[in-house]
Amino acid sequence: MLVYLHGLNSSGNSAKAAHLREALAPLPVLAPDYPAHRPDAAVAQLEAMLAETLAESGPPVLVGSSMGGFYGRWLIGRLPCAHLFMINPALRPWAQLRAHVGREQVTAGGERYLLTREVLEQTRGYAPVRPCTNLNAPTTLLLDLDDEVIDQRATAALYRACARVLAFPGGDHAFQHLDAALNLIRDVALPAGVV
Repeated sequence: MLVYLHGLNSSGNSAKAAHLREALAPLPVLAPDYPAHRPDAAVAQLEAMLAETLAESGPPVLVGSSMGGFYGRWLIGRLPCAHLFMINPALRPWAQLRAHVGREQVTAGGERYLLTREVLEQTRGYAPVRPCTNLNAPTTLLLDLDDEVIDQRATAALYRACARVLAFPGGDHAFQHLDAALNLIRDVALPAGVV
């Protein structure tokens, strides 16, 4: 089982989720909708969903994009997972998204909200004090170096000692190298012999 966690204003019907479903078939890909812009609610919903997935299918492979990477990093410290792939992760949203405070946002589902300093500060409670602490699953960072939202060189430096870091030249925050990363994800997610 693979679980895809979407970014801040995205959804489980995003282009990345659809691409993963198609490319990794017949592997089941679960891509839940969750309120990424409400940290406490997001964490509660994702933790419950992951506990259910564990009970039904065993430890999943997590793939999280942007804020999904942030929440995925928190989840692997709490529940067993087979592997975590973080795509252009927003690992310090209270700092990385500061420029967006006070701006109206719209989720893929059409919900309008204001990104506030209080919401960003709430995310601190879900970040490890030390990046490599409680990293309870093999972890791979997939980074586009020309990401316009997140400083990927700083992100790579956080995890270089404890995770596999693959940085691609160019690209952007949407991550333009998913096709290049699919074989890595497939090798981890699909049992040997499954085509």
